[in-house]
Amino acid sequence: MSQELLNKVSEKLNAQFGTDVLSAELLYDFPVFTIHHNKIHDVLSFLKNDEELNFHFLTDLTGMQTEDEKHLGVIYHLHNMMKNYRVRIKTFVDMNKPDVPTATDLWPGANWMERETFDFYGVRFKGHPNLKRILNVEEMDYFPM
Repeated sequence: MSQELLNKVSEKLNAQFGTDVLSAELLYDFPVFTIHHNKIHDVLSFLKNDEELNFHFLTDLTGMQTEDEKHLGVIYHLHNMMKNYRVRIKTFVDMNKPDVPTATDLWPGANWMERETFDFYGVRFKGHPNLKRILNVEEMDYFPM
Protein backbone atom coordinates (compact mmCIF):
# COMPACT_ATOMS: atom_id res chain seq x y z
CA MET A 1 0.00 0.00 0.00
CA SER A 2 2.86 2.40 0.68
CA GLN A 3 3.94 2.56 -2.96
CA GLU A 4 0.33 3.11 -4.01
CA LEU A 5 -0.04 5.88 -1.46
CA LEU A 6 3.22 7.47 -2.59
CA ASN A 7 1.95 7.45 -6.18
CA LYS A 8 -1.48 8.79 -5.28
CA VAL A 9 -0.18 11.65 -3.13
CA SER A 10 2.59 12.43 -5.65
CA GLU A 11 0.08 12.77 -8.48
CA LYS A 12 -2.11 15.12 -6.49
CA LEU A 13 0.75 17.23 -5.14
CA ASN A 14 2.49 17.48 -8.53
CA ALA A 15 -0.76 18.52 -10.21
CA GLN A 16 -1.42 21.17 -7.58
CA PHE A 17 2.10 22.40 -6.72
CA GLY A 18 4.41 21.29 -9.57
CA THR A 19 8.06 22.13 -8.98
CA ASP A 20 7.45 23.11 -5.34
CA VAL A 21 7.40 19.37 -4.65
CA LEU A 22 11.16 18.87 -4.47
CA SER A 23 11.14 15.10 -3.94
CA ALA A 24 8.88 12.13 -3.32
CA GLU A 25 10.34 8.87 -2.13
CA LEU A 26 9.56 5.74 -0.19
CA LEU A 27 11.85 5.46 2.84
CA TYR A 28 11.51 2.37 4.99
CA ASP A 29 8.08 1.77 3.45
CA PHE A 30 7.00 5.31 4.40
CA PRO A 31 6.00 7.97 1.80
CA VAL A 32 8.18 11.06 2.27
CA PHE A 33 7.73 14.36 0.43
CA THR A 34 10.07 17.35 0.50
CA ILE A 35 8.34 20.65 -0.18
CA HIS A 36 9.77 24.10 -0.93
CA HIS A 37 9.44 26.16 2.26
CA ASN A 38 7.46 28.91 0.52
CA LYS A 39 4.62 26.44 -0.15
CA ILE A 40 4.69 24.28 2.97
CA HIS A 41 1.56 25.78 4.52
CA ASP A 42 -0.36 25.48 1.24
CA VAL A 43 0.69 21.84 0.87
CA LEU A 44 -0.25 20.99 4.46
CA SER A 45 -3.63 22.66 4.02
CA PHE A 46 -4.20 20.78 0.77
CA LEU A 47 -3.30 17.43 2.33
CA LYS A 48 -5.65 18.08 5.23
CA ASN A 49 -8.59 19.36 3.19
CA ASP A 50 -8.46 17.13 0.11
CA GLU A 51 -11.51 14.86 0.42
CA GLU A 52 -9.69 11.76 -0.80
CA LEU A 53 -6.43 12.22 1.13
CA ASN A 54 -7.94 13.70 4.31
CA PHE A 55 -4.76 13.91 6.40
CA HIS A 56 -6.70 15.44 9.26
CA PHE A 57 -4.37 14.48 12.12
CA LEU A 58 -0.93 15.93 12.83
CA THR A 59 0.85 13.11 14.63
CA ASP A 60 4.14 14.91 15.13
CA LEU A 61 6.14 17.96 14.13
CA THR A 62 9.83 18.36 14.87
CA GLY A 63 13.00 20.00 13.65
CA MET A 64 16.33 18.83 12.34
CA GLN A 65 19.64 20.26 11.20
CA THR A 66 21.16 19.09 7.94
CA GLU A 67 24.57 17.44 7.85
CA ASP A 68 26.13 20.47 6.16
CA GLU A 69 24.86 22.59 9.10
CA LYS A 70 23.60 25.26 6.68
CA HIS A 71 19.90 24.41 6.83
CA LEU A 72 17.22 23.63 9.35
CA GLY A 73 14.35 21.31 8.55
CA VAL A 74 10.84 20.88 9.83
CA ILE A 75 9.26 17.44 9.58
CA TYR A 76 5.52 16.85 9.77
CA HIS A 77 3.94 13.41 10.25
CA LEU A 78 0.35 13.36 9.00
CA HIS A 79 -2.25 10.63 9.44
CA ASN A 80 -5.57 9.81 7.82
CA MET A 81 -7.06 7.63 10.54
CA MET A 82 -10.05 6.47 8.49
CA LYS A 83 -7.85 4.81 5.86
CA ASN A 84 -4.74 4.48 8.03
CA TYR A 85 -2.63 6.49 5.56
CA ARG A 86 0.53 8.09 6.90
CA VAL A 87 2.97 10.46 5.22
CA ARG A 88 6.01 12.47 6.20
CA ILE A 89 6.37 16.00 4.87
CA LYS A 90 9.71 17.83 5.08
CA THR A 91 10.79 21.36 4.34
CA PHE A 92 14.15 23.11 4.75
CA VAL A 93 15.15 26.72 5.40
CA ASP A 94 18.43 28.57 5.52
CA MET A 95 20.00 28.60 8.99
CA ASN A 96 20.25 32.41 8.81
CA LYS A 97 16.55 32.87 7.99
CA PRO A 98 14.73 30.06 9.80
CA ASP A 99 11.18 31.22 9.06
CA VAL A 100 8.35 28.73 8.43
CA PRO A 101 4.62 29.49 8.55
CA THR A 102 2.78 28.12 11.56
CA ALA A 103 0.49 25.12 11.25
CA THR A 104 -1.53 26.08 14.34
CA ASP A 105 -4.35 27.38 12.15
CA LEU A 106 -4.65 23.90 10.60
CA TRP A 107 -3.97 21.82 13.71
CA PRO A 108 -4.20 23.58 17.10
CA GLY A 109 -2.08 20.74 18.52
CA ALA A 110 0.89 22.11 16.52
CA ASN A 111 1.17 24.85 19.13
CA TRP A 112 3.40 23.06 21.62
CA MET A 113 5.24 21.08 18.95
CA GLU A 114 6.22 24.32 17.20
CA ARG A 115 7.26 25.88 20.49
CA GLU A 116 9.49 22.89 21.23
CA THR A 117 11.01 23.05 17.73
CA PHE A 118 11.63 26.78 18.17
CA ASP A 119 13.11 26.21 21.62
CA PHE A 120 15.63 23.60 20.49
CA TYR A 121 16.34 24.52 16.84
CA GLY A 122 15.46 28.20 16.53
CA VAL A 123 12.87 27.74 13.78
CA ARG A 124 10.59 30.80 13.85
CA PHE A 125 7.01 29.80 13.08
CA LYS A 126 5.48 32.92 11.55
CA GLY A 127 1.95 33.55 12.77
CA HIS A 128 2.31 31.34 15.85
CA PRO A 129 0.06 32.70 18.64
CA ASN A 130 2.67 32.43 21.44
CA LEU A 131 6.10 31.47 20.12
CA LYS A 132 8.32 31.36 23.18
CA ARG A 133 10.52 28.79 24.86
CA ILE A 134 8.71 25.84 26.35
CA LEU A 135 11.41 23.71 28.03
CA ASN A 136 14.54 25.87 28.25
CA VAL A 137 14.83 29.08 30.25
CA GLU A 138 13.93 32.34 28.50
CA GLU A 139 17.41 33.73 29.24
CA MET A 140 19.11 31.25 26.88
CA ASP A 141 20.59 33.09 23.92
CA TYR A 142 21.21 30.01 21.78
CA PHE A 143 19.34 26.96 20.51
CA PRO A 144 20.90 23.70 21.77
CA MET A 145 20.09 21.45 18.84
